[in-house]
Amino acid sequence: MDKKKLIAAAVVAIAVVVGGVLWWQHRQQAPSTTLVLHGNVDIRQVSLAFDGNGRVAELRAQEGDRVRAGAVLAVLDTRTLTLQADQAKAQADAQQQNLLRLRNGARPEEVTQAKARLAAVQADAARAEQDLARLQGIATDTQGRGVSAQDLDRAKSAAQVGRAKVDEARDALRLTEQGARKEDVAGAEAQLKASQAQLALLQHQIELGQLKAPADAVVRSRLLEPGDMATPQRPVYALALTGPKWVRVYVGEPDLGRVKPGMAARVSTDGAPGQPLQGQVGYISPVAEFTPKSVQTEELRTSLVYEVRVLVNDTGDALRMGQPATVQLNTGHAP
Repeated sequence: MDKKKLIAAAVVAIAVVVGGVLWWQHRQQAPSTTLVLHGNVDIRQVSLAFDGNGRVAELRAQEGDRVRAGAVLAVLDTRTLTLQADQAKAQADAQQQNLLRLRNGARPEEVTQAKARLAAVQADAARAEQDLARLQGIATDTQGRGVSAQDLDRAKSAAQVGRAKVDEARDALRLTEQGARKEDVAGAEAQLKASQAQLALLQHQIELGQLKAPADAVVRSRLLEPGDMATPQRPVYALALTGPKWVRVYVGEPDLGRVKPGMAARVSTDGAPGQPLQGQVGYISPVAEFTPKSVQTEELRTSLVYEVRVLVNDTGDALRMGQPATVQLNTGHAP
């Protein structure tokens, strides 16, 4: 009976050995087509700072807050700029009215007034001419004895002055009817544009007093407080963008030919091993580098690897920056 048990045990042992050998041969004949890589989640970060200098008046976000693109996160004290903008607007309005006055030309009442001045000086000039003619006639009839030379010279001067005033009034009427010169209008237009540009600059500076989120993100850190002086060199917030997210992994040279851009990938984490996320290979480094210390592989530490970024479709926002992750790539063929 003992001999039979020994024979049976030997047969079972032989079967196990034969089965193991067959399984190993089958494994060698049909190697796996799945490439498993290990890495960490990476997310882009943004350091937000004001474009100008000023004192922080208000901060509207705390660490951990989720913010939407365009949301106002911080505000500077812009009261001085607002007063300057009001002054610039008043100057621009004054320049606008001056330009309209030059373009519209003289009013009908001003033209009528200029004509009346011309008629008045013409009447004075005609009276001076008449006085001169009368004195000259008397001097001719009396052979110079009835009129003194002084009176005659005074009459001649009055007549010349009258003619000059007529010419002056006539030119003034013509200028009034013609309106402003093109050069004057162009100068007024330039002054108006300068005032408008100054106003636009001040309004732009006021708008820059609001610090807005450039994209959907999570506030990682709040670096200033109300009352602090802000400069372009001092960030106010550090943001972690909610997308895109990727897993940074490293592939050895023997497996590099199996990885292609756009290849589908499955990404899983230790916290949710049964809930993999879908992704795809987005970037393969063209340059080899020594294995980073954070990468744990069975090869030698000095072996060369290539960085690969696997973009992840994380609609549920489950991944966190630096989180370890496992990437599975179905390469379609074994190494």
